[in-house]
Amino acid sequence: MSRKNNPSGKIDLVISSDQSLLNMQLIIDFICQTYWGKDLQPEQIRKSIENSLCFGLYANQNQIGFARVITDYTFFAWLADVFILPSHQREGYGEFLMNNILNHEQLKEIKRWRLATRDAHEFYAKFGFFKTQHPDRLMERSNPS
Repeated sequence: MSRKNNPSGKIDLVISSDQSLLNMQLIIDFICQTYWGKDLQPEQIRKSIENSLCFGLYANQNQIGFARVITDYTFFAWLADVFILPSHQREGYGEFLMNNILNHEQLKEIKRWRLATRDAHEFYAKFGFFKTQHPDRLMERSNPS
């Protein structure tokens, strides 16, 4: 768990990987409205959360952000479902969340991180992410169902 007080002292920020603290309905509702999650079923989202290392961002004990990491804790990590609620965006909370994830005790030695984004390249570049250097080597498989 990581804490940070706003300089004004008005907001107590907490990041936790304790899944029991997650507001599952808030997360599902948000993801189902995104370009990446609009075709997902709530049960799929719930299962993905249960099988990942998740981070909740809380302001004064109310969840305002979320991120999910799929990893082997050594060589590879995939960053997914990162969001800050619109009412709290552009206040530095996304950067606070990302810094905590990348410096998390279990993740800070990961050799290769990946993510997919349609519109946040500039944001993730601040944390060392870059376009794949060898896209010709990457392959994927999609399940038609």
